[in-house]
Amino acid sequence: MRPSKRDELVRKALEIFYRDGFHASGMDLLAAETGISKTTMFKHFRSKEELILAVLRLRDERFRGWLFRRMAEVTTPRGQLLAMFDALGEWFDEPGYRSCMFIKASSEFPDPAHPIHAQSAEHKRLLFVETEKIAAAAGAPDPAALARALLLLKEGAIVTAHLGHEAHPASDAKAAAQILIAAALD
Repeated sequence: MRPSKRDELVRKALEIFYRDGFHASGMDLLAAETGISKTTMFKHFRSKEELILAVLRLRDERFRGWLFRRMAEVTTPRGQLLAMFDALGEWFDEPGYRSCMFIKASSEFPDPAHPIHAQSAEHKRLLFVETEKIAAAAGAPDPAALARALLLLKEGAIVTAHLGHEAHPASDAKAAAQILIAAALD
């Protein structure tokens, strides 16, 4: 089935916003690069912010789906927690890697009450919920604390990979995660 113009716009806008940022990508640029007129864009979204929210929902769905599928390929919950960092390493090695879209969105829209900032925070909350479940399945006495610690390592690795001053941030974070997991589970 052929995607709708709306779906096509959201997919293409995701690529552009991820590459260039939200404020730097104006509607004229979006129209030029997507081949979808501004008139058509505004038929589907009342504002650029509504389009950004749709893009963030799509990115959330794709990213969480990809990450937790990759983690689920490992049979033990403990191994799944570590597999998060292997998956990150794959992501960091992609030619178009430009950091986390949600970190960037919350930086460009810093007011916690702003819907774009809130959508970004919701993505991080959903990552926590799933990671906490895996930590509980691994037998962590305090799965929330372990999930928070691992996700802090994840976020640090993402930023470090973006800045490019370390050669292997995912494997460095995985080494630290092994220590945290051992302390929590052994």
